[in-house]
Amino acid sequence: MAPNNHDYYRILGVSRDATPEEIKKKYRQVAMKYHPDRNPGDKEAEERFKEAAEAYEVLRDPEKRRLYDRFGHEGVSSTGFTGFRDFTDIFHAFSDIFGDVFGFGGQAGFQPQAGNDLRYDLTLDFMDAALGTEVTLEVPRVVHCSTCGGNGAKPGTQKVPCPQCGGRGVVSRTHGIFQITTTCPRCQGLREFISEPCPACRGEGRVKEKKKIKVKIPAGMDSGTHLVMTGEGNEGLFGGPPGDLYIILQVRPHELFRREGYDLHLTVPVSFAQAALGTRVTIPLLNGSREVAVPPGTQPGETIRLKGEGVPYPKGSRRGDLLVDVRVTIPRHLNPKQQELLQEWVKEAPEDQPVIGVGPAPTSAAEDEGLLKKIWHTWKNFQQK
Repeated sequence: MAPNNHDYYRILGVSRDATPEEIKKKYRQVAMKYHPDRNPGDKEAEERFKEAAEAYEVLRDPEKRRLYDRFGHEGVSSTGFTGFRDFTDIFHAFSDIFGDVFGFGGQAGFQPQAGNDLRYDLTLDFMDAALGTEVTLEVPRVVHCSTCGGNGAKPGTQKVPCPQCGGRGVVSRTHGIFQITTTCPRCQGLREFISEPCPACRGEGRVKEKKKIKVKIPAGMDSGTHLVMTGEGNEGLFGGPPGDLYIILQVRPHELFRREGYDLHLTVPVSFAQAALGTRVTIPLLNGSREVAVPPGTQPGETIRLKGEGVPYPKGSRRGDLLVDVRVTIPRHLNPKQQELLQEWVKEAPEDQPVIGVGPAPTSAAEDEGLLKKIWHTWKNFQQK
């Protein structure tokens, strides 16, 4: 597909939420208006005709339309669609549009047809998505029937010319001064008829199977990312290429890490005394663990940034950062000795320095308390490993 800035919806004159039926109807109108037979020698009409065909090819396909809506022309290019080489390609692709008016119906049956693209939704653990992994998928798809070799006829028998159209693939009828040619309703334009269908595929020439495919998941993947496995979709017809397999990723959340882009956030709980006096804590990393110094006088909500300890970028050697969010916890219940020590600390504190009042800690919101308990529980489990 040649790079362009054309809006496919504007070219066909439909809204972005138009139904497939509306898109087909509008394309038919535009295509008939600018058809080269109705505009001989008109280069502008020729370009309009090609633009409309390109727009319809993308918007009629649900997966290509989804990629176009999300990524524009670049997204559609990733599917391998490169536009049409000439008018014959267009007529063959859309014989259902042009066949009953311009006489092209029925010939598309023997043109190579690409297989349909497939979608596979894959859920990954947080670490596998961040660091990369290899998985084996079992993908249901359509392949050529091995019993009949893909021709649909029972082994030992042959296809015969269609008795209704005489092997032409089309039937004609006269309507006034026009002769209208349409696809043969019996052979659907294939020109041949199967008298004894293959028992394995029932004459379809293709069967369903489950194929095991090994997929390498690059490091740095996140929810919503899609991978394209070229040629792993349904097999094509009449020698056409197979479709592609689109793998849509969904990543499970981690019990300790929270991801923002390629940076990671890690909440580390420390006591009031540890924050005031300073301490060293061992924290988990994507690879291993590391001891981090919490400076004396660390305030609640302060962050310690560790460069290059975040999620790897899919391309190159860059990595995001790890942001350690310090959470200072205040004890709710003190024994007499602890209360006495804190009272001494209050007496020694400078007059201009704010102090924490001694006594029962104020009750925070229930959800905050629940979150804190969860952090402590998960944190203790990590430290015990």
